[in-house]
Amino acid sequence: MEWTDEGIVLGVRRHGESSAIVELLTRSHGRHLGLVRGGAGKRMRPMLQPGNSVSAVWRARLDEHLGYYVIEGTRLRAATVLASSHAVYGVTHLASLARLLPERDPHEDIYEMLERTLDDFDDAGGAAVHLVRFELAMLSELGFGLDLENCAATGATTELIYVSPKSGGAVSRQAGDPWRERLLRLPPFLRQDFPDQDSGGANGWSDQDLQDGFALTGMFLLRHVLEPRGQGHSDARDGFINAVTRHQAKANALP
Repeated sequence: MEWTDEGIVLGVRRHGESSAIVELLTRSHGRHLGLVRGGAGKRMRPMLQPGNSVSAVWRARLDEHLGYYVIEGTRLRAATVLASSHAVYGVTHLASLARLLPERDPHEDIYEMLERTLDDFDDAGGAAVHLVRFELAMLSELGFGLDLENCAATGATTELIYVSPKSGGAVSRQAGDPWRERLLRLPPFLRQDFPDQDSGGANGWSDQDLQDGFALTGMFLLRHVLEPRGQGHSDARDGFINAVTRHQAKANALP
């Protein structure tokens, strides 16, 4: 058995004296592990950092075997990631989310979204928006997508500013205002009518919007995905949110 694919490093663990078992999210073969000879050595270690993009050749006698990887780096992001605390936490959290996917099951849309998210960690606020959207996409990929296109109560498609915590459906301002204390806020950057998916800051979202986004996706991830598996949110998720909050507070304090 042999195939070649693009991949993103999710994690590495040492195996024996010099080898390592590398976990990749690949474009066409899903989340896949393989043994890298010399993977624990100084030459390979910088390439096998989480968040790096690689080209991988996987070989095994039978498909169900662990197999061996031959890996070459294509986009090494580790140096950029290590320069900021929010990026370190963010990459770790993204890897923990990707591990929720079944092994060896392709999820090409998630792969492409993960790659775009990893490429945009320079701005903390923008990275937070991308991470919330990634969590939302993971809910859909795992079969628990939220219906944010129409009001669950009236069918309206405009002024969708709330989400029902029971149904996961959007709720319009008119229908939701009497019950707003019981509803979750739908931040503008998750609405279908958001004008520019790449704008940010004063032109796109506020600090409160980021908090609302994490509260929204966090609740449904916990209820539908993590708690049934006996898990909770990763420490890296909390670390990322706290790092972004501190970064935004400093930015807002500047004259």
